[in-house]
Amino acid sequence: MPNIRPISELRNYTSLLESIGPGNPVYLTKNGHGAYAIISISDQEDYEKTKAALRFMCEMNRGIQAGEKEGWLTADQLRSHFRDKSDAR
Repeated sequence: MPNIRPISELRNYTSLLESIGPGNPVYLTKNGHGAYAIISISDQEDYEKTKAALRFMCEMNRGIQAGEKEGWLTADQLRSHFRDKSDAR
């Protein structure tokens, strides 16, 4: 069950922080509407890893679509491309 509290409970932040743990964020409301979330650092790290994995999968999907639309490069063409980029530095 979500742990939803009014933002005014930050006045007594010690008891508020005791209710936060991995997998158990606290959602703060302001004027009856969701405003903030307080989460554990481990949950934040998991969120960042998930976001990075999703970004990677989207890029891979775009690469697959480009390969199917524009044609695939051979291994030699790929090596040449990166060799040219390396030489340009």
